[in-house]
Amino acid sequence: MRGSKRFALVAVILFFALAVMTFVLENQQGVVLSFLGWSTPELPVSVIAALALVAGMLIGFAPGLIVGRKKTR
Repeated sequence: MRGSKRFALVAVILFFALAVMTFVLENQQGVVLSFLGWSTPELPVSVIAALALVAGMLIGFAPGLIVGRKKTR
């Protein structure tokens, strides 16, 4: 049972890694983002999407960390 769970986990991780690699390779065209007079240098779409994903994960993690600390006290 333990071996099948490990195999399933590795299969899922490999699937997501393949999906991310495909996304990066398919989205190499450069774009410039502008927001409130601030603009980025020309970066590939995949880099901007990855940065947005990481920023969202950090923003979502912070409130959970704060709530978790309050519950333990």
